[in-house]
Amino acid sequence: MSQLSLSDIAVEFGATTLFHDVTFTVGKGDRWGIVGRNGSGKTSLFKIITGTLTPARGAMARTPGLRVSLLDQHRDFGAAVSVWDAAALPYAPVMALELSLAEQAAQLAELGERAPAALLEQYGHDLERFAHEGGYTFHARVDAVLQGLAFDAEESKTRRVATLSGGERGRVGLAAQLVAPADLLLLDEPTNHLDLETTAWLQEYIRELDETVIVISHDRAFLDEIADHVLHLEGGTAETYRGGYSSFVQQRAERRLALERQVDQQRKMIAKEEDYIRRNLAGQNTSQAKGRRKRLDRLPRLTPPPGAGGTMELRLEISERGGDRVISAEALTIAIGNRTLVRDFSATANRGDVIALVGPNGAGKTTLIQTLIGEREAQGGAVKLGGSVTPAYFRQDHDKLPLDSSLYEVIENLRPLWTRGAIQNHLGCFGFSGEEVFRSTRTLSGGERSRLALAVIVLQRANLLVLDEPTNHLDVESIEAIEDAIEDYDGTVLLVSHDRALLRELATRVWAFDGDRLVDFGGTFVDWERQLRDAALARRAADAIASDARRGQEKLRARGNAAAEQKDQAARRAAKKTADNAERAVHDLERKVAELRRALNDPDLYDGSAAKAKQAGKLDKELTAAQRALDDALARWAEVVSHAGRASTS
Repeated sequence: MSQLSLSDIAVEFGATTLFHDVTFTVGKGDRWGIVGRNGSGKTSLFKIITGTLTPARGAMARTPGLRVSLLDQHRDFGAAVSVWDAAALPYAPVMALELSLAEQAAQLAELGERAPAALLEQYGHDLERFAHEGGYTFHARVDAVLQGLAFDAEESKTRRVATLSGGERGRVGLAAQLVAPADLLLLDEPTNHLDLETTAWLQEYIRELDETVIVISHDRAFLDEIADHVLHLEGGTAETYRGGYSSFVQQRAERRLALERQVDQQRKMIAKEEDYIRRNLAGQNTSQAKGRRKRLDRLPRLTPPPGAGGTMELRLEISERGGDRVISAEALTIAIGNRTLVRDFSATANRGDVIALVGPNGAGKTTLIQTLIGEREAQGGAVKLGGSVTPAYFRQDHDKLPLDSSLYEVIENLRPLWTRGAIQNHLGCFGFSGEEVFRSTRTLSGGERSRLALAVIVLQRANLLVLDEPTNHLDVESIEAIEDAIEDYDGTVLLVSHDRALLRELATRVWAFDGDRLVDFGGTFVDWERQLRDAALARRAADAIASDARRGQEKLRARGNAAAEQKDQAARRAAKKTADNAERAVHDLERKVAELRRALNDPDLYDGSAAKAKQAGKLDKELTAAQRALDDALARWAEVVSHAGRASTS
């Protein structure tokens, strides 16, 4: 069933066409990912869907009464005071109704039998509306979503919104959108302020939703996990693809190759026809030549696939090799106030390492980075940079970029001997062209500030790159440019990122926060993820063994009760039949639980694909349900045996 349909949509701003001929249809329960370069029109597409922007051409059709919830990149919590109230903002009318019902109930209690019929009718009507609009369930839903996004649900009821950091405000805004009653959920860069753990929770939450979801995201691994369709905005229009991000990449490459071949064949055919027309236009075959010329004039020309123009060109070079021991930490302890972030950490970063620094938001990743490169003092132990090691630090907040300079002046101050052309060429490699280079840095968007910071870092030619969330606010093409540049880089990289595709491709080691301990894992990020999955499977197996032992004891106790209590032959036969049926149900469920465990322990299930991940999630839910049913069956069996025993002695 179609919920949303856009046909030949075009958006124009004055004489500039943002995109044209955009057509796609969204069915109920679909999961769409929208990708494209910054400025290609992704957010404008959301505005068309919500009705806040009217297209210049084309038509949009929506299911009547379709409820749309939009998560934009700018969070506004209105008059909400507490974090919980901000997350529950979509239910503000329901909360107001809840207060009204409490007042009505108090008034009815006071009036007793004297309560007028109109007041009773109003109370009944409001009570029915309260139930219909989720009044009995929204409290639990808000609590669950806040907990999943790394907030303490109970503490959130007293914590003030005004105390939140920028990243925390982003997560509260996301919570408000996820709990909102809606048929269509529009998410604009939802993983921007999430760590790896909360991103994994969000994936699972979206997969379990019944609502339709459309996501703008630069997180390739996230899109691979949740999307079953991709809309790619490129070259002023859009193409649709089935499957997740990896499938989109493969299909796009195949389509581009096929189109390039068709364009090449058409060019050859046109050249051949034009040659024939030139040779025969004035000869005895002139009528045929004129006919071919008319057909050629009417022939629609195929457009070549969009090129790589505008893609960020990033090349990371070093001025000197530097020592083999890049960073040495010995019993390093880092604290802020009374809170210890890192305790007794010892490790060595070697030349050529790409180290992924991972941990939940607030664990202390940025503080650790600043300590390692000497920007702040350690509270214990020692840290040392190797000989001839020169670090370059990409800061997440870009607070070292000058605010009162033009882009041109920023580069000119670093390279005063460069010509104007050299400076403009350098900025052009990062997507700033023409008069853009004279813009003030104050006017830059988040993505533009990131590109300028990269343009500055390239000039440092450092042999140690410290990158703190370098992919935030960047489009997929720019992220892939960073990935390619790091792969070709001859230095050492310390990388903080929530982009799992980037970490999987690049990281050769992992430093992972575990409370106040920092674990030095010697394998790749892919190996580290596999170890986490194996540990989770081991915990599940241990829980299953403990559960099996408990059920075994219950079986023995049930059989013992049966032997001791069943004396009367007739009652024993009836009790035995009932107990046999109950025991048979237990055995059937035990077999089902064993089969599900075998399926979940199959290594082929964890190949990293979205389909297998979805299958694993489904099997895990079935196992949980089967175990719960088995527990109930065991309790029923024990109850039947006990009841039969009492009956036989009465």
